[in-house]
Amino acid sequence: MDWLEEPLATVALCWRIERRDGVAIGLTAHDRDLFVDGLVHRASPGMVPSAIERAAGLEADTTEVAGALSADAITEADLLAGRWDGARVAVFAADWTDPARRVALGEGTIGAVALSEGGFTAELLGVAAALDRPVTEDTAPECRAALGDRRCRVPMAGRRCRARVVAADGAAIVLDRAEPAAGAWTGGRLRWFGGANGGMESAVAAADGVAVVLAAAPAFAVTAGVLVEVEEGCDKSIATCAGRFANAANFRGEPFLPGIDLLTRYPGA
Repeated sequence: MDWLEEPLATVALCWRIERRDGVAIGLTAHDRDLFVDGLVHRASPGMVPSAIERAAGLEADTTEVAGALSADAITEADLLAGRWDGARVAVFAADWTDPARRVALGEGTIGAVALSEGGFTAELLGVAAALDRPVTEDTAPECRAALGDRRCRVPMAGRRCRARVVAADGAAIVLDRAEPAAGAWTGGRLRWFGGANGGMESAVAAADGVAVVLAAAPAFAVTAGVLVEVEEGCDKSIATCAGRFANAANFRGEPFLPGIDLLTRYPGA
């Protein structure tokens, strides 16, 4: 890092952003594009790290980045749609005369995003932010695992299928194939592989045959013929876990634990 001690500073701030759908972009506060680590970082002088906090203890590190909305990189519509939620961000300083020389300033995921007139601010959460989570989980009669995750262990092979949209009206979607069993898609997820919503996910609130009702209307208009993937869901009950998935041994809930209502019951009730 001797280049940082030279009489003439040639430092350029850069950001590498990788969205959950696989799209990666690079931005720099320099006045021209820089090619760093196989990715072109486009000149975006409006991007500035307005506040960087670092702690020596276990406190969560946070970085706040402010920038102007650019139609070619980060748009207001994509921010509101949640396309950038959870994206991984690496902030570093590079020598613009030799971009191979760089110093990491921090990395994390995008948390809270706030829009302002002509721009936005995004909070970057470091790895230490995971320490803010509760140490133990609250008890509940419903399962706390997600279907198919490492705690649930239900194999998802064969529980996802591809389909095309036949018609769409807000949150109501009609597909060209039906769910494998009654209510199988309820509580599941629908991934968009095409159209304006490509790369995003929608939660399925209810399903009946070829008809699917999403928990919220898609952020962008849906056209007929768009390819989607539908994943089965679970209502988190012990009955479904045991009956449909034969997975009661991995159920992550307490369906038989008495609740607080036990104290309010009449004797003999």
